[in-house]
Amino acid sequence: MKKSKTLFLVEVALFSALAYVFDLLANIVSLKIWAQGGSISIAMVPIFLVAFRWGLKGGLLSGLLLGGLQVVTGQAYIAHPVQGLLDYFLAFTVVGLAGIFAKQIQLAIQNQSKSKVTTYVIAGTLLGSGLRFLMHFIAGAVFFAEYAPEGTPVFVYSFLYNGTYMLPAFVLSAIFVSILINTAPKYFNVTSAKLNF
Repeated sequence: MKKSKTLFLVEVALFSALAYVFDLLANIVSLKIWAQGGSISIAMVPIFLVAFRWGLKGGLLSGLLLGGLQVVTGQAYIAHPVQGLLDYFLAFTVVGLAGIFAKQIQLAIQNQSKSKVTTYVIAGTLLGSGLRFLMHFIAGAVFFAEYAPEGTPVFVYSFLYNGTYMLPAFVLSAIFVSILINTAPKYFNVTSAKLNF
């Protein structure tokens, strides 16, 4: 039991740091296309991997840590404290809700069904990405309304702004995570005792 907790904490910490590095690199490469924040990034991939290996606890904690790392290292674009909460802490934490599919993915791995693994991975990445998009969408509509072009409804502006990077980020995450899990299924085939330590 103690060994599982230690392994859990180490993996969450390492994968959260990896997610931060991926996001940092994406922000550097994006050349500030999105003036109020956002980038096409694979930063969610490590969060999804932890979520599918450890379940909700792992996914939620690693997402929260990623959001916190962005804030404490000054990578966050915060116009208002509530916006910072939505765009960083909540947006990345809800990515970890993909962990609700952990048991289904692990069962599909045990049954050696790559198609089911892929289906559940896509469902989980869609859920996590969709909820993250929702947080950014709300923050954009409420706190960045002044940036909407004249005559463009704020909700349309926020939807399009956030969708331009979230949709590609979801697609990339789904592809990478599906490939990684189907290539190394043994790593994700953990016991339910590990998920519920």
